[in-house]
Amino acid sequence: MRYILLSIYLCFSISLTKAQTYEAGLVIGGTNFVGDVGSSSFTRPEDYFSQDKVSYGAILKWNRSPRHAFRFTIMRMNTFGNDLRSDEPKKLARGYAFETDITELSLGLEFNFFEWDLHELKRPLFTPYIYSGPTYFFTNDFYLDPATNELTEGESTSNFAIPLVFGVKGTLSRHWILAAEFGARYTFTDNLDGSAPDEIVSPPIYPTFGNSNMNDWYMFTGITLTYTFGRKPCYCNF
Repeated sequence: MRYILLSIYLCFSISLTKAQTYEAGLVIGGTNFVGDVGSSSFTRPEDYFSQDKVSYGAILKWNRSPRHAFRFTIMRMNTFGNDLRSDEPKKLARGYAFETDITELSLGLEFNFFEWDLHELKRPLFTPYIYSGPTYFFTNDFYLDPATNELTEGESTSNFAIPLVFGVKGTLSRHWILAAEFGARYTFTDNLDGSAPDEIVSPPIYPTFGNSNMNDWYMFTGITLTYTFGRKPCYCNF
């Protein structure tokens, strides 16, 4: 958390300079889940790139200075957890599995490590960046049905998450920008996979399982393609 807060502080402490433009575009990639069901790996490629894990969305940025931008994204994420993808013998033996959709809304700050002034585009621009900000998501609860010993989808639910996103971006031309990023979202729930039914009904009427000391995570890796527009805030432009 301290690194997230430090990044936000750095973004606000930078003086506002002459860059001011907008970006709008699309996001596409894959989503992975890490919790009490399925693989525990954050980085294994096969956990992201599956036909059942395709995710997409829209992105809008306001480049407020060469070093930071306000950013809003809306994402539709598809993911699943399957014990048969795990390397742990206990998970392989029990064989739990679930599949869910996540709709995510996120608004925050993107910090550029290098100067990113699209109005002074005398050469191709490139910079690594990080992003974080308030994130809210909608999905469905799950619970373990004792009669079938399978995870069953329940009611719709929503909750907050804290994202930490790392990426790199570069200009393709004066108006087109391509970026690749990886982001982990720490959620405020442990029941995306049905392992903590006490979050639904207390006392729980469904079995609990897994590690109750760690909340669930979901991660996204993919690319964004944005179109930049808007003129430089200078009186000579009017």
